[in-house]
Amino acid sequence: MSLRKKRLRDEHSEVDTGPLNDILFILLMFFLMISTLANPNVIKLSVPRSKSDTKLKQTVVVSVDKDKQFYIGSKKINPDSLEAALGRYISEGDSIKPAVVINADSTSQWGEIVKVMRVARKLGATTSASVSGTD
Repeated sequence: MSLRKKRLRDEHSEVDTGPLNDILFILLMFFLMISTLANPNVIKLSVPRSKSDTKLKQTVVVSVDKDKQFYIGSKKINPDSLEAALGRYISEGDSIKPAVVINADSTSQWGEIVKVMRVARKLGATTSASVSGTD
């Protein structure tokens, strides 16, 4: 007498993973919700606030028109005293490098723009130029 059942070779055993997927999804949602509700600041401190940033980058605008006239902001300056006038606006003692923005007319000569760039770099500032005009 044979008590053992004969197993069919064509029969495949499979594990139903549907309930496992449901449990994993519920656990994932639980941990996501708890992690957003958890406060990482365990120690409550009163941190001082400021109305503005501690130090803003200084920007000086130099304009060159078609008649070779130089302007710092809206103040007209002599081309020979460009270095002295820019030096008053740029303080070298700052830890943040100041920036000089050069606005030039489209008919102005490139030599004048390069002159402003050289003076600004000599004073320790970075430069950027834009050319505008009526075409």
